[in-house]
Amino acid sequence: MGGARALAGTGTSAIDPPHDPETHAMSRTRVKICGITRPEHARAAAGAGVDAIGLMFYEPSPRFVTRARAAAVCAALPPLVSVVGVFVNPAPREIEAMVDGLPVDLLQFHGEEPPELCAGAGKPYVKAVRVLTRYDVVEAAARYADARALLLDAHHDALWGGTGTRFDWDVVPDDVDHPIVLAGGLTPENVAGAIRLVRPFAVDVSGGVESTPGEKDPERMERFMKEVAGAEADERQG
Repeated sequence: MGGARALAGTGTSAIDPPHDPETHAMSRTRVKICGITRPEHARAAAGAGVDAIGLMFYEPSPRFVTRARAAAVCAALPPLVSVVGVFVNPAPREIEAMVDGLPVDLLQFHGEEPPELCAGAGKPYVKAVRVLTRYDVVEAAARYADARALLLDAHHDALWGGTGTRFDWDVVPDDVDHPIVLAGGLTPENVAGAIRLVRPFAVDVSGGVESTPGEKDPERMERFMKEVAGAEADERQG
């Protein structure tokens, strides 16, 4: 999710959002572009103004990066862009092996990981929720009480995300304590409407700014960021 990387020696970061729904509504919408696979795409995303990038540490994904490639992507980033490590049902030793020595600020768990694994991974985390009904979000908020945010994605019986499909945004509850990161089928064409309806803390996009899976399109990333900014301007004027 969005926010600035922790400054050296402070021990804090803007990736740690306030737990006040009214604050979420008034603050700007953070943006994470997930599934970055190339250093040049990381530089383009940062140049477009993203708050965070996601590195996919799930080998079946077309956006999977090795640890060596992840290190190259991280090295291409300027300061104050957060790095999120994305996992699907990992073993604890797998998490440690992948992130050790990398400037990963936040973990994102996108599978059926138990709360104990998420909490014990040694870094703040976001829990992804595959949403069919409002109850899916409410249940996840209770089960993963120490998650920094809930990332809401479209439900798919066989895939853990990256489907390019959206869910019914009307089912997102407005009384969940956790900050909401909206994902699932977002594109430059629909993100402004999503922000106006859901008013999430952050939005997360991957396939919606690609030319092919794993290949980010700098022009679409720029358009996505402009649409986010436009939605916020409309909110302030309204």
